[in-house]
Amino acid sequence: MKKILLSLFMAAVIATPAFSASWSAVSRVPEVGKQILTKNGLPSATEFVITETEVVNSTTNENNKIYIPKTYLKYTGNDNEVAAVISQEIGVIINANASKKKLVSNVTSALANNFANTGLENTALIANELTLNNMSEKDQMNADITGTDLMIQAGYNPLAMIVVLGKMPGSTMDVLKGQPNNFKRTMYIYDYLAYNYPSKVKAGYSCQEYRNFLAYIQPTLDERNADKKKLQKFEKEQAKLKKERAKQIAKYKMTNGANGWDASYLILKNLSESSEVK
Repeated sequence: MKKILLSLFMAAVIATPAFSASWSAVSRVPEVGKQILTKNGLPSATEFVITETEVVNSTTNENNKIYIPKTYLKYTGNDNEVAAVISQEIGVIINANASKKKLVSNVTSALANNFANTGLENTALIANELTLNNMSEKDQMNADITGTDLMIQAGYNPLAMIVVLGKMPGSTMDVLKGQPNNFKRTMYIYDYLAYNYPSKVKAGYSCQEYRNFLAYIQPTLDERNADKKKLQKFEKEQAKLKKERAKQIAKYKMTNGANGWDASYLILKNLSESSEVK
């Protein structure tokens, strides 16, 4: 009996490296991506394209493609983490982040061009840059949690989003504060999941990166749970956030991928082009 058990153990040890060697994040993208699209009722004919450089996904209306940067995939180690990368990119599309930026940029740039005073023109251009930077951070975080909703619906562990972001390089502020990489984003995701999907948080995610994250945030959680006002504020914010996410996804489905920001940008673009026609 001992010989049989030993043989089975050795077979498992030998087989494990072979499985690890055969798994490839890039090769998993089509299947994982299709699962996310179909389970969420999104266009299943969408093609996933692996890129060597970062590409901003704004809308799939024109070419029906979603671009996945290869550099992001190097931080994944299983299908859940590949799903996190893909879902975040889809979240960007659903929230119309790039379209939003194009609209703001075009409006503020147009205003700047109409200023006769150079000082006012520079002020408008600086305001434009600051608006885009601030919007970028906010949109990034909203795309993260939209992505977690998509992951859950598709049957993937949403906590993988926290792990992937934790593996990616963080900001200088993270380093100065001694925080985990991309801490603001990962904490935003954790809070959203803890309120809206407590069973997912309770189930956990089996890896050292996630355990390290939990150990770091525990004092913050303990402090908040002990303060009634802080806890009530947290619950109110999360309830509102959940409704906003559901509304955004439903709107995206109903309009077949179009949205108010895209429409506004197209109107502005058409007006700009028509005004140049003499």
